Amino acid sequence: MARVDIDSVSKVYEGGVKAVDAASFTVNNEELVVLVGPSGCGKTTLLRMVAGLEVITSGTIQIGGRVVNDVAPKDRDIAMVFQSYALYPHMSVYDNMAFGLKLRKIPKDEIERRVRAAAETLDLVPYLDRKPRALSGGQRQRVAVGRAIVRQPQVFLFDEPLSNLDAALRVQMRSEINQLHQRLSATMIYVTHDQVEAMTMADRIVVMRAGRIEQFDAPLQLYHRPVNRFVAGFIGSPAMNFLKGHLEPGGLAFQSGDLRIALPAAHSASLLPLVGKELELGIRPEDLLPTKPADASANLSATVKLVEPMGSETFVHLVSGSNALLARLAGDRVPTVGSVLELYFDPARCHFFDAAGGLALWHSGQSIPVAVSAGALGVPS
Repeated sequence: MARVDIDSVSKVYEGGVKAVDAASFTVNNEELVVLVGPSGCGKTTLLRMVAGLEVITSGTIQIGGRVVNDVAPKDRDIAMVFQSYALYPHMSVYDNMAFGLKLRKIPKDEIERRVRAAAETLDLVPYLDRKPRALSGGQRQRVAVGRAIVRQPQVFLFDEPLSNLDAALRVQMRSEINQLHQRLSATMIYVTHDQVEAMTMADRIVVMRAGRIEQFDAPLQLYHRPVNRFVAGFIGSPAMNFLKGHLEPGGLAFQSGDLRIALPAAHSASLLPLVGKELELGIRPEDLLPTKPADASANLSATVKLVEPMGSETFVHLVSGSNALLARLAGDRVPTVGSVLELYFDPARCHFFDAAGGLALWHSGQSIPVAVSAGALGVPS
């Protein structure tokens, strides 16, 4: 396996359309890095440039210390698993997995060994003689993964491989790819638009928007210390609540329209630099609590507008003044529509963002120097 270095890589299409803008990050040997972001953010284009399926406009890509900008895809020693299974319908599972090796004129006994080993790893041995039409969606995706495994490449590339599967199969295949990564100790780059996939699978995550890297970090760092409002809203399900307002200069309170949230004096020193700025307060739905715990020292009242019972949890849509909120409560808490809830939260678990530029200014009870916050945008950590 090998390290992948992506240095200031851009892709500009005809007409000046910039799909990827100066992307830089490193995938370490045996690391699983996930590229995540909304549709059209450039993540698949970036993956295809690593694979050699898109020409790089500028910048360099190295695989195992070798610059591969002008190297043909077949000579990059990578294997790619696509969103569509791309299996040959007239071939058996065995032949689909062996086809690439036959083209490379690998000895027959070596092909047999590799295909059998991959089939055992992916629980495909009983299906080796079947055609793809006789397989389920999950089994077909495992065949596509097996076809990549037998190549024994330096780097595995996955382009939204689970998008065509139903919810239960996605969870199963997510787990199987994770286990496969651990067994093979493989270097993998994985593209998805699903932040839950990204959080549960990745060693590190590249969050992209409009062709640029917003943040490159470990999953929990993205969750607890997002560098800007976009990352904070994209990572976490359901998404973070945002309230526009300002800190009152005469007392430690956040004013958002007709909603006033008193903040504890313990945070006065770190919040003082934010007084006078137009802010957005970010509160995650799971941090809004219907009963007051010991560490929750702030509260607000909100009216229930919609309740979504999920079984193990309940999503409650609320309005507080002119602000819409979402709370994630335990499954046994199902408030009635129209009722008023008193919700508590720990200010140290909240975030403040600059309302104009979206930069993170304060979280985890600490203010962030503006220069540091601005420098974090688009820069790998």
